[in-house]
Amino acid sequence: MEILLETVRLRLRRFAVADVNHLFALDNDPEVMRYLNGGVSTPRHVVAQEILPGFMQIDPTRPAFGFWAAEMKESGEFVGWFSIRPLPENPRHAALGYRLVRAGWGQGLATEGVRALIHKAFAELGVARVVATTYEHNIASRHVMEKAGMRLVRRFRLTPEALQATDTFHTEAMELWDGDDVEYALDKLDWEKQHNDGR
Repeated sequence: MEILLETVRLRLRRFAVADVNHLFALDNDPEVMRYLNGGVSTPRHVVAQEILPGFMQIDPTRPAFGFWAAEMKESGEFVGWFSIRPLPENPRHAALGYRLVRAGWGQGLATEGVRALIHKAFAELGVARVVATTYEHNIASRHVMEKAGMRLVRRFRLTPEALQATDTFHTEAMELWDGDDVEYALDKLDWEKQHNDGR
């Protein structure tokens, strides 16, 4: 089992075929998917044939980038996933993502994982800027980004093309929500200053 990193409570490891049940359960919790596809169920064949294979892809030139299954270090219980992926328009900028099971909410696990990934991105992976996006009303996710030292940099509306290109969840509806998405970012220099200030 290849492990990317460990925190006080979490272990981030490679996805495996056996994780199909974990992902299926995660993506079929309406509350988990509320701000992603409106809480619509994801068919099992989509998880098994599209989403999981994408999560298991590895770039041999940059193997630390991609999707990582998150489990509790002590029990091995699956609690979701985190991702760090280079942006196509600038390989020194990386997009951060995460999704946790509902039972893991409100315990600081998302913040713990995000902070660890940001540290790895800046300290080891040569990343100069980390970004993350969410729907404007997803207050819990926005708080995670803020606790990790990220700041709001822009608001934007998803296009139908961007929604269709999404690879982390399934949706058949091309109807855009009446609201903005928000992007948060953190530059390496600002992270180093926060780090040196003991934040």
